[in-house]
Amino acid sequence: MSHMEPKYIFITGGVISSLGKGLTAASIAMLLEKRGIKVGMLKLDPYLNVDPGTMSPFQHGEVYVTDDGAETDLDLGHYYRYTDARLSRASSATTGQIYETVIRRERRGDYLGKTVQVIPHVTDEIKQRILKAATENEQIELLIVEIGGTVGDIESLPFMEAIRQFRHERQKNCINIHLTYVPYMKAAGEVKTKPTQHSVQLLRSIGIIPDMILCRSEQILSEEIKDKISLFCSVPKEAVMDEVDVSFSIYEVPLILHKQGLDHKICELLNLSNNRPDLTIWEEMLERIRTPQASIVIGVVGKYIQHRDAYKSVFEALEHAAIANHVELEIRTFESDKILDKGDVAHLIGGCDGYLVPGGFGERGWMGKIMTAKYCRENKIPYLGLCLGMQVLCVEFARHVLNLPEANSTEMDPNAKDPIISLLSEQKGVADLGGTMRLGSYNCLLKPGSKAAVAYGTTLIAERHRHRLEFNNAYKSACEEKGLVLTGVLEGGSLCEVAEVEDHPWMVGVQYHPEFKSKPTDAHPLFRDFIKAAIKQHQANKARRG
Repeated sequence: MSHMEPKYIFITGGVISSLGKGLTAASIAMLLEKRGIKVGMLKLDPYLNVDPGTMSPFQHGEVYVTDDGAETDLDLGHYYRYTDARLSRASSATTGQIYETVIRRERRGDYLGKTVQVIPHVTDEIKQRILKAATENEQIELLIVEIGGTVGDIESLPFMEAIRQFRHERQKNCINIHLTYVPYMKAAGEVKTKPTQHSVQLLRSIGIIPDMILCRSEQILSEEIKDKISLFCSVPKEAVMDEVDVSFSIYEVPLILHKQGLDHKICELLNLSNNRPDLTIWEEMLERIRTPQASIVIGVVGKYIQHRDAYKSVFEALEHAAIANHVELEIRTFESDKILDKGDVAHLIGGCDGYLVPGGFGERGWMGKIMTAKYCRENKIPYLGLCLGMQVLCVEFARHVLNLPEANSTEMDPNAKDPIISLLSEQKGVADLGGTMRLGSYNCLLKPGSKAAVAYGTTLIAERHRHRLEFNNAYKSACEEKGLVLTGVLEGGSLCEVAEVEDHPWMVGVQYHPEFKSKPTDAHPLFRDFIKAAIKQHQANKARRG
């Protein structure tokens, strides 16, 4: 099968945005992988930004980073958590990247004086991106392509036309799954199919005929409603399925789709090997969520808390660690810029069994994060700092243990008297913000016996990065003498990757982003041990109270 041309599933969305196309694509990929099919993933994003790296987290959410350093949409995080698909730069393409490539070719004269147009030049480039994603790994049997946005968006029209052409050229190897919304009108007491009919009509007017329709809804659709959608959308009834809102866990979605025969139907349509899927590990994971043996509370202190998608992978990694430790997790969020205003840190954020400070950029909320680290260090409460969260740990330690009150990061104060955190040498003189950070996977050597090494079970690891600043090694001796030990360094270099407070149950900061490599069936070791430490903290607090 690996030497045959791959099959393709194109997933489009209709009626409204935020229907969960990414989760749906990931769920479908997981089910097909469990049938032994080698799956590849591609996200096509219609925005003009080259990548989301310079976009506000409030507007776009988290920026997910691949091993080869691509800054991508958060849906690639869903793909990673649900599947074993290899994700890389080829797994994501934006309108910005497409036009940048076409215009660069035009400037070089590659088009030999022709008028450069959306059709065929832009659509051809989109098709090339699809083919590249499908052939990057010769073992890929099926490529799932998610198209961002909603059918009818002006921005997505070139992608839709490219898909229409692509399907026309490979009619037996492509299907379209259209994800739509079927609302329940409370006042009328009825489920309404008209928005779905209009969405499919719009899709057909572009020249794309859906092979399957997935209906997002608040409740299971009746057979009568499915009959109606089937009739008016010209899709066989067995290819109309509902994707009901889940209240328990998003990891239920694959099993809900499987029970309706979605993966079986896909295999029939594309003539794929229709082996029975082995979902045992996934089912066991869900059972652990249903039967927690205890409960703990983790506080997340950040500056983008109002928009949960800004820390999507962080929240998911915490949940995975809770599953691994068989506990129920309550996450309390605190806006770091409010902590300084209130003053009383214990009163404002107290009551949690552990605290996590995630990554971020800019001065807003900086002092609130430092006060959080101080509170955790002095009260021996488990702390995990990610990227900026590690830098917070180091600056706080320098100010209050090394007695360097003016210690700071040069990001916050370019003229800091004691720049504990400073710009990476390769970042000096960099003018462009987009795609110029230290990005992607790097090897790290861990100090034997450190909390990080114990968690990983090894002293050589590889983790993904996204940052411009680093720990200033001029302060290394002073920090280690007082108990802040650099327990992880870049392999073959001196860049600090992990810092730990020695006289503390569990206070660890990492310069990288471990949240990007956590799965519900395989929790990241640092998050797992952080939650384990929080459980001990919870038990100790309970013993003191009792």
